[in-house]
Amino acid sequence: MRIKRTNSQDKDFQKLVKLLDKDLAVRDGDEHEFYAQFNKIDLLNNCVVLYSNNEPVGCGAFKPFDSDTIEIKRMYTPPMHRGNGFAVKVLEELEAWAKELSYAYAVLETGIKQPEAIALYTKCQYVKTENYGQYIGVENSVCFRKELD
Repeated sequence: MRIKRTNSQDKDFQKLVKLLDKDLAVRDGDEHEFYAQFNKIDLLNNCVVLYSNNEPVGCGAFKPFDSDTIEIKRMYTPPMHRGNGFAVKVLEELEAWAKELSYAYAVLETGIKQPEAIALYTKCQYVKTENYGQYIGVENSVCFRKELD
């Protein structure tokens, strides 16, 4: 297993994000366009790609949310690679990178139609919080927060 820190210009990151977007289009249905506007990847400078046997099997990213908080974005593991702990490794790498950059907190949004994601974040000690920003009042959104120790 190998983890690469990169940015959103990385071809393997882009390949996984395309698969993520296809999955979310099905799960989100009519609401997909609403969420898609907040998930552009052209300016993400903190991206991670996880490889197993030289195959990209997971990705994630973060962007600054405020001066001491990052927002986790674009987490994805293809279905055939789930259950191997890859998403946990990606999330841990993103958190470690954020701490190196002196961030103290992480926030994120996921959808209620993504039970795997909710289980992952709960397992990794993220706590449900009030919906923030553009997700306030959006019934299908679930927001989480974690103190990075």
